[in-house]
Amino acid sequence: MPSTCSMDSPGPSQPGTLYVVATPIGHLQDITLRALEVLRAVALVAAEDTRKTAQLLAHHGIATPRGSYHEHNETRRTPELLDRLRRGASIALVSNAGTPGISDPGFRLISAAAAEGLRIVPVPGPSAAAAALSVSGLPTDVFLFLGFLSKRGGKRRNQIKALASEGRTVVIYESPRRIRALIAELQEALGDRRAVLAREMTKLHEEFLRGRLSTLQAALAGRDEIKGECTLLLAGAEAQPSLPREALTEEIRRELASGTRTLSDLARELAQRYGLPKKSIYTEAMKIKAENNPPAD
Repeated sequence: MPSTCSMDSPGPSQPGTLYVVATPIGHLQDITLRALEVLRAVALVAAEDTRKTAQLLAHHGIATPRGSYHEHNETRRTPELLDRLRRGASIALVSNAGTPGISDPGFRLISAAAAEGLRIVPVPGPSAAAAALSVSGLPTDVFLFLGFLSKRGGKRRNQIKALASEGRTVVIYESPRRIRALIAELQEALGDRRAVLAREMTKLHEEFLRGRLSTLQAALAGRDEIKGECTLLLAGAEAQPSLPREALTEEIRRELASGTRTLSDLARELAQRYGLPKKSIYTEAMKIKAENNPPAD
């Protein structure tokens, strides 16, 4: 079988190849032999963070020149890299961790190269989504990868709302600063689903938290700081015991009459019991309470 180097030797009039190279998500040894061969052979490594990539290359004794390619310069850098490819230089595209283009920079360059008919070669390897799924214990025959949810309130709420009837395991990326808020949002909208939080995968402080969303929230509540990129896996919607609306309304009336719980506690307990969104139960309870206590004339 010819080596990568021999395949990456275009003639004077032949364009180069764009290699999309997966790199470690943590442990520097988690890289394929083929990826190392490509990184040594190409004319340039286009990196999301040249300093981080320099550490990886140095660890493996690779001295290939590096250039930056990230979300803040991809509009300017894409034409420059395309020009180098046209003139015969082969380029390895890498992100900080995992596979370029998968919730990482790369789409613009890959799309432009494909539109021009340039050769694009995947060099597969580490992926945070695949790694987390493989040890999650949740169904993996089919799954839905969402990457990072939108930061915009309305769009984000709609993305979460759409998961109410989603039966597949869902994979979401989130920063450590926002992971607690995400878990709370999901529990509020979807009920207390089974979930797995994967953090610092393949690193020294690797951690997997398994249980219900409330379990994960409780485990994180007492921590002053959460470090490391997070991958959250959410179980698909579970088939719940059928509960007619009239029965739910009657149960809410009984609980309100007892006066032993706040509306928030009542909504949380019923949401956990029946796998329903806490918000919808809370709204129904507010409506019933208002009916029972009409304003004075």
